[in-house]
Amino acid sequence: MFAFYESDWFTIALEIFFLLFIAYDAKRYFQTRKREYLLNILLAVVFFFWALVPFYNKYFTWQAADKRALISECSNDYNASYCSCLEDKVFKEYDFETYRETEKTDEDFLAFLQESDKECRGEGSWF
Repeated sequence: MFAFYESDWFTIALEIFFLLFIAYDAKRYFQTRKREYLLNILLAVVFFFWALVPFYNKYFTWQAADKRALISECSNDYNASYCSCLEDKVFKEYDFETYRETEKTDEDFLAFLQESDKECRGEGSWF
């Protein structure tokens, strides 16, 4: 039901919304000089970067060859749609250097994989 928020188009629309919000608040601040617009700008910038980090990790830190190698590992054991879901979560959560340096037996990494596995299999549904 809430799977749309993980799509790239939703992230792009959210980024555009935040940019418009920042521009509007900057305009209003220069017109009125009220401090509340500065707080709005600061919050919008924080949320802009919060939404941008997974998008940046997915498209700019992973090379195509690295993505293919990770996907081929998964596709040997599981079906394509499951692998696509799981790999998308890994690409958004970790940049390539962090993923490479992460111990695959680390508790945090294993918890992330379990949570992602449940979501990709549809077991983590709220309903």
